Amino acid sequence: MQRVNSAFQYCDQLVRDFEKVIKKPILNKSSVYYTGVDLGTAYIVLAVLDENYQPVAGAYRFASVVKDGMVVDYIGAIRIVKELKQELEQKLGTELIYAAAALPPGTFSLDSGAIKHVVQGAGFEITNLLDEPTAANAALKIKDGAIVDIGGGTTGISILKEGKVIYVADEATGGTHFSLVIAGAYKLSFDQADQYKRDFKNHRELIPVLRPVIEKVSSIISRHVTKHQVKEIYLVGGTCCLEGIEDIIAKQTNLPTYKPQNPMFVTPLGIALNCTQEIL
Repeated sequence: MQRVNSAFQYCDQLVRDFEKVIKKPILNKSSVYYTGVDLGTAYIVLAVLDENYQPVAGAYRFASVVKDGMVVDYIGAIRIVKELKQELEQKLGTELIYAAAALPPGTFSLDSGAIKHVVQGAGFEITNLLDEPTAANAALKIKDGAIVDIGGGTTGISILKEGKVIYVADEATGGTHFSLVIAGAYKLSFDQADQYKRDFKNHRELIPVLRPVIEKVSSIISRHVTKHQVKEIYLVGGTCCLEGIEDIIAKQTNLPTYKPQNPMFVTPLGIALNCTQEIL
């Protein structure tokens, strides 16, 4: 279900602008650049904004350095972030200094040090570290409801009341589990299943196959939102690119469920919007 409101208009425009600058960066000089580093289970995304927090460049790469929201290949993560940083610096003709990063809610005590060190190891000064759904809300601008970030490894939930986060949770079910189900159903390797899932042409055919996993994600969401009397759900994260996922979640949770234009880029853009020049 697509929702047309001021928040989604801002978010969708931001995503559209970002998609353009990935292909063709804006080379006008800015007094400062703010970078959002999103270390996902499936993709690492870097989003660069100018002094006015407008997208000027971006890059992403498929990676398997994070599992269930935790960094499992520390050296690999640093290498990829450093390479993406250098690629963007070359395109923009400037050094990227400041970056913000995020991690699944509820994992700060376990993994915040690793994420911070990856970003610093790649050559950035880290200025902010926050949870992924809260970061996404900088782009969504939701006042009330649940932001659900369905990534490759985990489903993160942030519940907002009057613009403030009152509850966060994270559970290990996400796009990886979708790929495993496809691999089993179609007798494919995990990588082949993952590629099959990413092709929009296959989504209608895959919905019946993936319905049990989507229903599991829906039950996770329901368990966390019912006690907080949430009235609306907003989906972000790469796994939400699956066409029709919002309809099943809406039906299972009995709550209106919305997603912006390209849910994969909402969190990295939100992270970049939280970047400052004040080093942590």
